[in-house]
Amino acid sequence: MPIAKHSKIAGALALSLGLALGGCGGMPTNKTVYSVNQPVVERTNYSLDVQTGQGGLTIPEQQRVAGWFEAMDLGYGDRVSIEDPMASDATREAVAKLAGRHGILVDETAPVTSGFVQPGQARIVLTRSKATVPNCPNWSAKSDMNYRNATSPGYGCATNGNLAAMVANPEDLIEGQKGTGETVIMNSNKAIDAYRSRKPGSGN
Repeated sequence: MPIAKHSKIAGALALSLGLALGGCGGMPTNKTVYSVNQPVVERTNYSLDVQTGQGGLTIPEQQRVAGWFEAMDLGYGDRVSIEDPMASDATREAVAKLAGRHGILVDETAPVTSGFVQPGQARIVLTRSKATVPNCPNWSAKSDMNYRNATSPGYGCATNGNLAAMVANPEDLIEGQKGTGETVIMNSNKAIDAYRSRKPGSGN
């Protein structure tokens, strides 16, 4: 029965080869130390249409805007802008004062929102950003074998996930804060200059 014998051997080889390839298929593939799990920043716009007049916002409308800011828990990292067809300085000043209570400045330009602003109205837009790391945690690796010496699929999830959760302003992950052009070198040098210029033995 040589034919049957060869068939059994070929079947065993095919089965072992299939198991080996199946095990290799679940191995990690990222051979760098650069994590593929990076924070993603999403922006969401919330809007409130208010009635305006020649004097800006009336007292009831100001109270409505103040209540909206409170309900939205306006805080650091949020952006407030105004879409006003009349470009009223009085309206902008009223909204700026209300936003200023939460430490927020009003942006010069408003993002594009759906719908039109009716005459006699202005639209206050609150833009809020959120940072998350998609596909984390990632336990997709189905094998402990790592012939490629690659990092696991979940590599970077902990570090970048914590960074996304802790950053005060998610927009900083896209573009960092711009400097003012001032440095602390001049201030730090004052103490050094004072130490060097004092007379030996003097207490000053």
